[in-house]
Amino acid sequence: MISKKKVAGLIYDRIEELDNGLFVVSLIITTGNKINVELDKHEGGVSVKDCMSVSRNIEHNLDREQEDFELHVSSAGLDKGLRVYAQYQKNVGRDVVVKTNDDGKVEGKMIEATPDQITVQTTRKERIEGKKKKQVIIEDIVISMDKVKETKIVISFK
Repeated sequence: MISKKKVAGLIYDRIEELDNGLFVVSLIITTGNKINVELDKHEGGVSVKDCMSVSRNIEHNLDREQEDFELHVSSAGLDKGLRVYAQYQKNVGRDVVVKTNDDGKVEGKMIEATPDQITVQTTRKERIEGKKKKQVIIEDIVISMDKVKETKIVISFK
């Protein structure tokens, strides 16, 4: 089986060379030598050129004669949840849906992310005694990272 350490080294060598804010979200190598790499970028999106560059560096530095492999390099994509701290950092200020381990759900704007916790600002309307109109209640909810089951970006076309 192809070494995960070797593939990771090849990826990080190219990322360092490109110096454009790329980072690895996921690196999976199956027993059948199927290599799946998912990338993201601190600012902006991952380009096809970025994926090709990382893919070529892996492809050219592994010997198919010695061990055959299948290689897929792609961007992390919006359809998948946030999985690494750098993704949380990148998406501070965006609307998210956080599912917690106790089957809870928090929707709102992620206003802070640290390696240990995230803070989501929620907004709701509530009737307050003595007032005719419902009042807007803004609440900051702090969620420990070990309680987060999944965090997804809310995609809006407004």
